[in-house]
Amino acid sequence: MPRTVEGILAHADELAARFEDYEPNAGDELDVMAIRQLRAAVAEQSAAERHLISAVKTAREAGMSWATIGTFVGTSGEAARQRYSSRVP
Repeated sequence: MPRTVEGILAHADELAARFEDYEPNAGDELDVMAIRQLRAAVAEQSAAERHLISAVKTAREAGMSWATIGTFVGTSGEAARQRYSSRVP
């Protein structure tokens, strides 16, 4: 990176020229519908994870073992404990 005023101005001019000369390629564009679907899926996954953590907390408060919780979430009890114990007070 330039450290002098002249260097900074020259760098800014070079960036401005690159911006003005840029011609986008059709292959550079992203599919808006695909982006929307990905964003929605990530939001749904996040909500589901929060719901699952809440359910695990309720199960632990009810005295359910990690082995039983693991069965419900599709892992071993130890894997469930490792994944959720730090998230469940």
